[in-house]
Amino acid sequence: MYADMDEWAEIRKRVLIGGESKRAILRETGMHWRTLEKILAHSEPPGYRQSRPRKKPMIGPHIKRIEQWLEEDRQLPKKQRHTAKRIWERLQQEEGYKGGYTSVKDLVRELRQTRQEVFVPLKHVPGQAQVDFGHALARINGQLRKVPFFVMTVPHRDAVFVAAFERECTETFGEGHVRAFEFFGGVPSRISYDNSRIAVAQIVGRERRLTVGFLQLQSHYLFEHHFCRVARGNEKGMTEGLVKYARLNFMVPVPTVRDFCALNERLRESCQRDLQRRLRGKSGPKVELLKEDQAVMRELPPTPFEAAPQVSTRATSLSLVRFDRNDYSVPVCWAHHAVVVKGFCWEVRRHVQGREVTRHPRCRDKERVCFEPVHYLALLETKPGALDYALPLARCDLPACFEVLRRRLETDRQGEGVREYIRVLRLLEKHTMGTLRQAVEKALEHRAITCDAVAQFLYPREERNLQRLHRSLERNGL
Repeated sequence: MYADMDEWAEIRKRVLIGGESKRAILRETGMHWRTLEKILAHSEPPGYRQSRPRKKPMIGPHIKRIEQWLEEDRQLPKKQRHTAKRIWERLQQEEGYKGGYTSVKDLVRELRQTRQEVFVPLKHVPGQAQVDFGHALARINGQLRKVPFFVMTVPHRDAVFVAAFERECTETFGEGHVRAFEFFGGVPSRISYDNSRIAVAQIVGRERRLTVGFLQLQSHYLFEHHFCRVARGNEKGMTEGLVKYARLNFMVPVPTVRDFCALNERLRESCQRDLQRRLRGKSGPKVELLKEDQAVMRELPPTPFEAAPQVSTRATSLSLVRFDRNDYSVPVCWAHHAVVVKGFCWEVRRHVQGREVTRHPRCRDKERVCFEPVHYLALLETKPGALDYALPLARCDLPACFEVLRRRLETDRQGEGVREYIRVLRLLEKHTMGTLRQAVEKALEHRAITCDAVAQFLYPREERNLQRLHRSLERNGL
């Protein structure tokens, strides 16, 4: 086979342009006349072309069986499908196959190539979005963790928003939407999802029964939804690709941050920088082209969606309410009362009679009790003997000046020292620990150790002087 292009072109010129006879070329080169005909018929070497498929006498009778196994594999997890080696072993054991492994391997590769799915390029309508979750490693407060991250994309202009959370759940799903809508400056007209249990409670044929949490989110922002067919994530392939893009470009190297707030700030900055990128074939950066999508997006509602599941419960005799398998304290005045608990991504808020009474950082462990010591001080004032045994105060590490104050009160006020000390602690209901510590230190310095005396040091000198003036005027009837 002549494959040298220079020689190929020279022979064509000599015969087709120079008029040299074919017989002379054959005598000179010694090639077969069919080879010369091929050179004259083709402008370049056509390469080897097989006229008909090769016969497969050994593997041929088993092709149908192999096709059946490969078809059954499509319904199984990838890690539990047949390898070419396993198919060869089964053919030997079950079908009496006598051929070699290479023939089986080549056939399996050929059959799998013919079964690979081919996709139609899709156009993306302005103002529509896609949503998915991904996972990546991050070092948070010194601990290496695998964290889920929420991704919303606007495929028409390839814009992306990413936010990381502690867990993939209803509240993080809603919070991700709230932050993404704020980032894009509007609400997409239609959003595509996979069939996550967060959004889909049940699939019946082509119908979806949606969760209450998803319906509340949709009712607040009034967008249309679209759910992919089961196991057909390629129907929102833009987001699938940008999940990988975000992981490789926003989280490599592994982020090292103090908390999720810092991580999300870094991810938001990465998304902002990505908007300055110009895609191949586009006339400008994403941030300029995104204006076309924003023009057709729905305006944000006056108030953002409150991404927090609510639970109506009743505080126990221990002044505790249960949410997400953890117990949280409420002020003892609300014990035995009906309480509405709202679980946000980062905190749990408790409401009584329509108003918020307390909040606490969200606990992601299970079967834990989260106390706020201040909630029990009013009860301890009536039961001072329980102070040293109160579980809510067991891990309360008070400054050293408080212990000095207690000893002096117990010495100076026989029988009432502990109760007076608890009254001082109750000042934490309205003041911070740092402010109260400074007031206690000043009170000890001036040997004024009652609750009323400590309270005087919680206010600036100007305010204390004004209070004294008011009391003086009241005594004089002015």
